[in-house]
Amino acid sequence: MIIRSVTSAQIPEILAIFNEAITNTTALYDYEARTIEKVTQWYDAHVQNDFPVIGAFDEADTLLGFATYGHFRPHDGYKFTFEHSVYVRTDARRRGIGEKLLTALIAEARKRPVHSLIGVIDADNTVSIRLHEKLGFHFCGKIPQAGFKFGRWLDVVFYQWINTIFTIY
Repeated sequence: MIIRSVTSAQIPEILAIFNEAITNTTALYDYEARTIEKVTQWYDAHVQNDFPVIGAFDEADTLLGFATYGHFRPHDGYKFTFEHSVYVRTDARRRGIGEKLLTALIAEARKRPVHSLIGVIDADNTVSIRLHEKLGFHFCGKIPQAGFKFGRWLDVVFYQWINTIFTIY
C-alpha cells in the first residue's frame, strides 16, 4: 500500500467511497448521494485552500481510502482549527488503512499552520473512536440526538488532537 496525495483523477473513486458511506453508514449524516459535480467542487475547494487530500492506494493504484481536513467553522478565530475526515472503502476496512491515513494527515498538519484537528464521530462508531484515541485524540464532548438518519436519532462525539509544537508567536 502507498500513501500519497490524491489527484483529480481519483474523483470518481472518492465519489464511490462517499456514496457508500452515505448509503450504508452513519459516518456521514447526508441522505442523498453526491454527484460527480459536487465532489469535483469539494476537491477543487480543498486544492484552492491548500488542504491535504491523502489517499491509500493498492498495487494497482486503486484508491482504498482517503483522509482530509477543512475549516472547522467559518470565523476568523477558528483559522487554526480544522475538522478532519477519514473514509475507507468497505472491502478495504479492518486492514489498518484508516490508521495509516490519519497518521499521514497528522504529519501533514504538523507541517502547516494547524493547531487542532477535530473529529466529529457518530457515537456508535467505536472503531473510529478507538482509532482516534490510539493516535492521541482526546474526547471533548458529546451532543445527544444531534443527527437523524435511518429512522433514528444519532449522537455525535468530538475528539481533538492538539499540535503542541505549533505556535503563532
